[in-house]
Amino acid sequence: MASSELSEKAGNDVRTEVAEAVRLERVSHRYGQGRDAFTAVGPVDLTVPAGEFLVLVGASGCGKSTLLRLIAGFERPTDGAVRVAGAAPRPGHAAGVVFQTPRLFPWRTVGGNVDLALRYAGVERERRAERRAELLERVGLGGTERRRVWEISGGQRQRVAIARALAAEHPLFLLDEPFAALDALTRERLQEDVREVTARTGRTTVFVTHSADEAVFLGSRIVVLSKSPGTVALDLPVPLPREGVDADALRESREFAELRARVSHAVKSAAA
Repeated sequence: MASSELSEKAGNDVRTEVAEAVRLERVSHRYGQGRDAFTAVGPVDLTVPAGEFLVLVGASGCGKSTLLRLIAGFERPTDGAVRVAGAAPRPGHAAGVVFQTPRLFPWRTVGGNVDLALRYAGVERERRAERRAELLERVGLGGTERRRVWEISGGQRQRVAIARALAAEHPLFLLDEPFAALDALTRERLQEDVREVTARTGRTTVFVTHSADEAVFLGSRIVVLSKSPGTVALDLPVPLPREGVDADALRESREFAELRARVSHAVKSAAA
């Protein structure tokens, strides 16, 4: 696809939604006590509008996952405030979360893992089978309900984890390096799936990665964090089309290459 076509599609894909989904106000977080205490992240000020796909990228140990846990409500900030939809986040209620490993229950089938998430989400028993089928179809696993976890590949297990995280229909979707352990081809396929699912559902998404390539492909906005304690080193909008464009053409475009180089340089400079 020509560069002019990409630019035109990007221009037609501007979101008008400006409602605030996440706000971090002077957030810092420390671990340990006394002389062993260290600041992992902050201070960070960040606002995420509803419907945005924000990617947090930076070197290992810069505080990306810490920020994600704070947004999910798994931890409370040492200083500052985190607000999700205007309130302090509560674990299990603030967002659907996907971790680096699938964390599935091996004694349950693929469908059973999704059913459990639907039950905790309060979906009525008579609606669960239909909803489970919809979720598995959405992540490309239609017809696998009866298969055991050990009978599917690593990439398919991560798809189940994504389906499970989507079960509660939280407006916020958090992913912590979910494709880090996968091979390159599976990783690209799942990147495309997540990009499509989030565009279709309009969910606000915060995604953690080390990869500049992954950040540019997925994000509508990229925040690069400095080395620990992580602060915002670069806040970059991504003016690439979100829908209606071939993934391979996007990855091979000049705009994509330029953004990837800029993010890669920023990550290296921030880690220096």
